[in-house]
Amino acid sequence: MSNPVVAGLKTDLAGLPTLVGTKLGPTEWATMTQAQVNEFADLVDDHNFIHVDEQRAKQGPFGGTIAHGFFTLALVTPVTQLLEVTDAKASINYGMDKVRFPAPLPVGRQYRASAEILEVTEVKGGMQAKVAALIEVEGSERPTVAAEILLRYFS
Repeated sequence: MSNPVVAGLKTDLAGLPTLVGTKLGPTEWATMTQAQVNEFADLVDDHNFIHVDEQRAKQGPFGGTIAHGFFTLALVTPVTQLLEVTDAKASINYGMDKVRFPAPLPVGRQYRASAEILEVTEVKGGMQAKVAALIEVEGSERPTVAAEILLRYFS
């Protein structure tokens, strides 16, 4: 039996462990724009030509500009927000166990996020969920991001 895919999910701390195997998303398709990539480049001071120089990037390995890896990683946020723990006093992104960037996210292409709750463990003051998140690019065989995100929910 496969586990259900949920667009949005509410639970309490006690019910969180029962959700292991539940899939979240996918989110709606969105298009990566050059303006977004340029803004991110300015925020983090990473102006590598493969991100911001459209003419030079055409001659590069990806045939055009691509989103920064760390920018694509941040795109997992909306899918992690699909899990709401109603009695948690606070929830935080605690960190990540594994992060990979198997394929680029070219500017102009559509992407979306999905996730699966891998495990839930008790931690001091609450619960921790390990969530496997993917950012897929429409038409690409490989995701642009594959990451295990650690989310903490405090009682």
